[in-house]
Amino acid sequence: MIRLWAWGVDVQEATNKAATLIEALDYIRQYHGRIVVVKLGGSVMDTPEAERSLLQDVVFLHYVGMKPVLVHGGGKEISAAMDEAGLEPHFVNGLRYTDDKTLNIVEQVLCGRINRRIVETLAALGAEAIGLHSLSTCVLFAERMYDETDDGRRLDLGFVGRLTSVNAKVLRLLCEADTIPVLAPVARDPAGGKLNINGDTAAGAVAAALPAEKLVMMSDTHGIRADLSDEESFYSSLDRKRIQAFMADGVIAKGMVPKAQACLQALDAGVGKAHIIDGRKPHSLLLEIFSHHGVGTEIVVNDG
Repeated sequence: MIRLWAWGVDVQEATNKAATLIEALDYIRQYHGRIVVVKLGGSVMDTPEAERSLLQDVVFLHYVGMKPVLVHGGGKEISAAMDEAGLEPHFVNGLRYTDDKTLNIVEQVLCGRINRRIVETLAALGAEAIGLHSLSTCVLFAERMYDETDDGRRLDLGFVGRLTSVNAKVLRLLCEADTIPVLAPVARDPAGGKLNINGDTAAGAVAAALPAEKLVMMSDTHGIRADLSDEESFYSSLDRKRIQAFMADGVIAKGMVPKAQACLQALDAGVGKAHIIDGRKPHSLLLEIFSHHGVGTEIVVNDG
C-alpha cells in the first residue's frame, strides 16, 4: 500500500481495477477458445478514433483466447461515394435497387477501402487479420433476391442477394490459426457474379454457420428499447418469443429489424447468446462480454 501511494497511484482506483479484472476472469475462462462474431457498423465507423477503439477491444478478445470473426458494413461511406459519383438511390417497393454502377461503388468502398482499413488497423494493433470478400477469397454465397407485390408480381432489385451458404470451414481454419477473419458483405452467386448483401443478415448467417458462441451486433441505440426516445427504456435481456412479439407490434422497427432477425437466426442454429449493443459507448464490446450486467440487450432462446 505504501508503495502504491509513493508511486502516486490511488489505492481505491487500483483496487477497483483489480476487481474488474477478477470479474472478467470467469468470462475469459468460459469463452476461451470460443468463436464470437462481431458485426461492425453504424456511427462507430464515423471517426477513425472510434473505429480504432472498437478494434482494440477486438484485439483484446483475441489475446485473451477468444476467436473473433468480424463482419462489417459501411452504408454511410457508400452513400457518400454515390453522392460524389452523382448517383441517386432508387427504391423498388421500399427496397434499394442495386444496378451495375451502384454495385461497383459498393464493392470499391466495402472491399477496397473499409475492409483493407480494418485489416491494417488490426495488424497495427498486433493481431493477424485477413480480408475475405469478392475481391479476394469469398466465403459468402448468394442468389438474386426479388421482392413481390401484393398481387404476386416479382420485382427486380438488381444485384441484391439472399445468402444461400457460408464457407464456415475456411473461417474455422483461420480462427484456429490465430487469424481474425474480416468479412465484407459482398457475395458470389452460382455463376461467379457479385451480389450486395445486408451486413446484419450476413453476420447472422456467419454466426449460424460456424456456429459461434456469441453474436454481437453494433447499433446506434442502447440495445432494444420500449421507447426509442428514452435511453433508459432498454431491455437488458429478451427471449425469442418477446423479440417476435416486439417485431409484430412495431416496437422493433426499421433498421433494428434485420439485427433482431439475424440474432434469431443465430440462436436457431445453436449460438449461445446474441447481443445488440451501442457501439458508440467506449469499450461497450468488452463491458457486454466480460461484466455481470452488460451494457446492451442480450437475446436468448428462452428466459430462464
